[in-house]
Amino acid sequence: MSVEHLEVLVEEPSMEAFLRTLLPKLQPVVSFQIYSHQGKGDLLQRLAQRLEGYAHWLPPSWRILVIVDRDDDDCTALKSTLEHLARGTGLVTRTSARGAPYAIVNRLAIEELEAWYFGDWGAVREVYPRVSPHVPRQAKYRVPDAIAGGTWEAFERILRKAGYFRTGLRKGEAARLIAAEMDPPFNRSGSFQVFRATLAEIGAS
Repeated sequence: MSVEHLEVLVEEPSMEAFLRTLLPKLQPVVSFQIYSHQGKGDLLQRLAQRLEGYAHWLPPSWRILVIVDRDDDDCTALKSTLEHLARGTGLVTRTSARGAPYAIVNRLAIEELEAWYFGDWGAVREVYPRVSPHVPRQAKYRVPDAIAGGTWEAFERILRKAGYFRTGLRKGEAARLIAAEMDPPFNRSGSFQVFRATLAEIGAS
């Protein structure tokens, strides 16, 4: 049975704004609804209850996608927490299905959504043309998923240096505008490409 709809749970409004613009480009044949929370803690606190609700009525042609920032958490431990919460509701995750049909996929943005912006600096410069084109060549930004010290803070510093967001980064605005300019196959963030492959798999199932 082909997938017809995707329920997406994210931790904050900026990821929602990003995905509302990007998902139609990545998976135009699947409808979706996005639910944002007031941070990672809020999402994790509410997740078991939300998934319990889905477990009672989720149609076979629907999938659930949970996306959280890794931040400073251990990748394996955070992913294990997400998998444990899903299994406790009886929902089959992609990881546990081992190739069989599944209901839910857990994905991490490493370390944060803004790493995905560093992965497509050309998209950033389309929106904010005064930023330096040489940022991806600097050692500390060369690997988007390995940027240390807070990815959104680094992103904000670069934009403020170029004269943007002098009163602070407007995350939702940046997310929406940058997503519109992204060229997904060429994004250099490894976690973004895992996310993109997941959507391709969902659309093909």
